[in-house]
Amino acid sequence: MEKLKIGISIGDFNGIGLEVILKNLSRPKLAEMATFVIYGSTKVVSYHKNIVDVDVHYHNAPNIDRIRTDKINIVNCWTENVNITLGKPTDLSGKYAVRSLEAATKDLRHGLIDALVTAPIHKEAMKMANFPFPGHTEYITREMQAKESLMFMVHDVLKVGLVTNHLPVGQVKDMVTKPLILKKLRLMAESLKMDFGIERPTIAVLGLNPHAGDGGVIGTEDDEIVRPAIIEAKKKGLLAMGPFPADGFFGAGQHLKFDGILAMYHDQGLVPFKLLSFGEGVNFTAGLSGVRTSPDHGTAFDIAGENKANPDSFRRAIFLAMDIVRNRKEHFENHANPLVKRSNKKKKKKSRNRDEEE
Repeated sequence: MEKLKIGISIGDFNGIGLEVILKNLSRPKLAEMATFVIYGSTKVVSYHKNIVDVDVHYHNAPNIDRIRTDKINIVNCWTENVNITLGKPTDLSGKYAVRSLEAATKDLRHGLIDALVTAPIHKEAMKMANFPFPGHTEYITREMQAKESLMFMVHDVLKVGLVTNHLPVGQVKDMVTKPLILKKLRLMAESLKMDFGIERPTIAVLGLNPHAGDGGVIGTEDDEIVRPAIIEAKKKGLLAMGPFPADGFFGAGQHLKFDGILAMYHDQGLVPFKLLSFGEGVNFTAGLSGVRTSPDHGTAFDIAGENKANPDSFRRAIFLAMDIVRNRKEHFENHANPLVKRSNKKKKKKSRNRDEEE
C-alpha cells in the first residue's frame, strides 16, 4: 500500500509548533507510517531542532515534486535568514506562517498531499502580516473553494461542531440563522458518515440563550430560529435533537448519548470540549474536498523554547488526518459499489493508527 503524504504547515515559528512537530516525527514508528512534508525552511527547522534535541533527519526539497517517500521532507518556502523571537508575536512570524500555510494549502488543493496538519498560528502576528482571515479554518475554506465548512472539534467519544467560528460574542446573535444551522447540521451529518463511518449519526443541538430561552423568557431565538431549523433538519432525514440548554448538557453526561454536538458559538462548544479532552482533542475542518486537522492548543508563547510542550494533541491530529483519508476512500468505494454493504456499527473505538504506534 502506498504511503499517504501528510503535509505540515509550521505555524508561528516563535511558538511551540515546530517543537511538537519535531518531537512527533522523531518517533521512528510514526515517521514510517506516512511520508511527511514540512512546509517551512531548513534553517528555521534546524534552529528548533537544536532546542528540542531530537534525532530527526530530513530531506530538503524545493517543491513537492522533489520529495522522497522514505524521508521526512522539508519543502523550503523561503531561503532568506529570519529573526526568531521566541515567545513573542512579530510581523515576521506572521509573514512566514502565512507563507508556509499558502504553500501547503496549494498542494492540498491540487491533490499533491493527502492531508494537511496545521501547527498553531498567533492571530496578533497574522494581523501584523496583513492576513485578512480570523484563522486557519476560514482561509483554508476559501482556498479549497468550499461554500461552507464546519469547525469540528474531535475526541474519541466527543465531537463538537460550531455554527459560528471566530466571532466576537456581540456578533453571534445576528449570524445565527435557520439556513446557517441547517448547513452546519448537514455538514456534520455528512462528515460523521463519510469521515467517521457512522451510518446513522445522531446530533444534539445546543440552544443559543441560557436555558435554551426558557420558553421565550430569556430570548426568543431558540424558539424562532434554532428549533425550526432542527424540525426542518428532521424533515430532511437528519437525526437532530434539541435545542438543549448548554449549561447542564455536558455536566449531566448527555454528550455521551450523541455522535455529534452542534454549538452555536466558539466558547459554548470549546470550553466544555477542552475541559473534557484537553491535550487529546483535534480540530478538524469538515466539509472540504481535502483533509485538514490541527491540535487543540495554541502557540503557547509562555513556554516557547523551553522544551516543555506536550506533543500528544499534534500526534492525534496526524493520526486523525490519516484515518479520515482512509475512511473517505472506503466510503466512496463502498458507495460506488452497491454490492458492498457497510456495517452500521458506530466507530467509537480508538484510532487504529494510534493503536499501532503505541
